[in-house]
Amino acid sequence: MTVNKPEQFGRVAVMMGGSAAEREVSLRSGAAVYRALKAKGVDAIAIDVIASPIDALAGLKIDRVFNVIHGRGGEDGVLQGVLDVLKIPYTGSGVMASALTMDKLRTKLCWQGYGLVTPLWCLLKDEADLDNCIAQLGFPVIVKPAQEGSSIGMSKASNRNELSSALTLAKKFHCDVYAEAWVSGKEYTIAVLDGEALPVIRLETPNAFYDYEAKYQATTTQYHCPCGLSQDQEYLLRDLAVTACKVVGVEGWARVDVFIDDVNQYQLIEVNTVPGMTDHSLVPMAAKQAGMNFEELVWRILETSCR
Repeated sequence: MTVNKPEQFGRVAVMMGGSAAEREVSLRSGAAVYRALKAKGVDAIAIDVIASPIDALAGLKIDRVFNVIHGRGGEDGVLQGVLDVLKIPYTGSGVMASALTMDKLRTKLCWQGYGLVTPLWCLLKDEADLDNCIAQLGFPVIVKPAQEGSSIGMSKASNRNELSSALTLAKKFHCDVYAEAWVSGKEYTIAVLDGEALPVIRLETPNAFYDYEAKYQATTTQYHCPCGLSQDQEYLLRDLAVTACKVVGVEGWARVDVFIDDVNQYQLIEVNTVPGMTDHSLVPMAAKQAGMNFEELVWRILETSCR
């Protein structure tokens, strides 16, 4: 649905913050989205969700929600379920896709079942799993908590001691932990808006990987858009991102991370259903390359709540 006048949206709550590890990033994203909506004449209010989203909305007359809560509590189906019960439309994916894609392991299984390529991995429950992991994947590997974003809790491991330390760190986030085979190649990210992929961005960092510091703090991270691929390769990558979203039921908007490895194979890493909207974020960068400024992007995302 195309919205021509801001009043058609009604009163919009920009929900941000949350209690997950990505809280600070979410607050920055939310503040940027709120300013953009106000600049476009939308009747928007900013809500910092500290605990229960039900309590945060209590007593407010809201027509729709722009959800910018990253991580658990906002990106995992919990908030979506609350809003469904309250019959309040919202941006982004529904309960099923949000819950599924918040879990990187289950997302990989779905992709694998559809025939899409994703790096090999091993589930790590405790120290007893390390030797099996080493036998299957070798080194290096990257260890990840399955339900965190922004690279929080992730570590590269190049030997058994580092693998043990990486497991200890990742287990602090109280979810499944897995080691993923290290992919040598180039890293790309593709924003998908209302079923269409935006221009591809290639990421380049001197860090061991594209970690939290590289994403939000470093001045050494390079973003290439145009990404340097041939037109045919870029279109293939865009089509892959759209397919990856469809397989797991993602709607509205998202960002898909992909590697092209040294033998030119595309390897899907993860999909983010509430991507960052900060000054370092990638979806606004891709939108700019497509001719959309930040305010226009925010408007387009909000339009997807008018299903």
